[in-house]
Amino acid sequence: IFYYLDSLLYIIPMSYKMNRRKFLTYVGCGCCGFVINSCTTAPITDRKQLKLIPEAKLNAQAAQIYEKVKEKEKLIKDTKSINEIKEIGKKMENAISIYFDKSNLSDPTANFKWEYILIDNDKVKNAWCMPGGKIAVYSGMLKITKNTNGLAAVMGHEIAHAVAKHSVERASRGVLVQTGTTLIDIFSGGALSQINRSTGMDTVGLISSIGIMNPFNRKQESEADYLGMIFSSLSGYDIRETEKIWERMKEANKGKEPPQFMSTHPSSDSRIRNIQTWLNEIIIKYPPVS
Repeated sequence: IFYYLDSLLYIIPMSYKMNRRKFLTYVGCGCCGFVINSCTTAPITDRKQLKLIPEAKLNAQAAQIYEKVKEKEKLIKDTKSINEIKEIGKKMENAISIYFDKSNLSDPTANFKWEYILIDNDKVKNAWCMPGGKIAVYSGMLKITKNTNGLAAVMGHEIAHAVAKHSVERASRGVLVQTGTTLIDIFSGGALSQINRSTGMDTVGLISSIGIMNPFNRKQESEADYLGMIFSSLSGYDIRETEKIWERMKEANKGKEPPQFMSTHPSSDSRIRNIQTWLNEIIIKYPPVS
């Protein structure tokens, strides 16, 4: 919490700045106990996480949104395509649960209500997994995956977001940044509001996104790449296809990728380098579960 509030303080011009130590002391005294009780770690990677939003609340909201998506979008119910998605999903469900059980760790998917849909939209090369295990794959993504191992790589990545509770974490950090911005605005006599009025845009929000939220989101994406490869390997799929997936994605998005610092995702080149670094380690440490 101190890192994020201190980062926001640097947005204020020198003429508006208050004593940072005094401000952080005031806020810290009121928030410390609350934040400490909200600290957890991500599964497998043990990265420290901040969770201020109840997971059950997000899961319930996600389930409602998922139902609306199913009503709005045209779904493909072709037996072969959707059955392959469900088969990969089921293998990952089981492999994840078995891995955490054998490791004597709490299963982060214990309360998931898994569900899978295939959306008929060839223009969208995407897939996602909502909190609680609600998964969607767009038909356009099948042109990138091309085979079962490729599809498993993509699904493993999306499932990893849900397993690592990334949505809970993002929502919590959003609340933290918003609260910090409001408090700084109050203690600085409206300095942040003045900046926005002077520039005619949400300058403070833009700076906090580029300087705080985007780097954090890229960290989550890299973590999902890593965990997704683990889940694919545990499920018996060939994770060497993962690198090929991102090579195909790079080609499909040629000339469309924004600079990495402006994006919530790592660049394709960064992802490929990471995958090459992790590949042998994951194959050795996380063989298919029996």
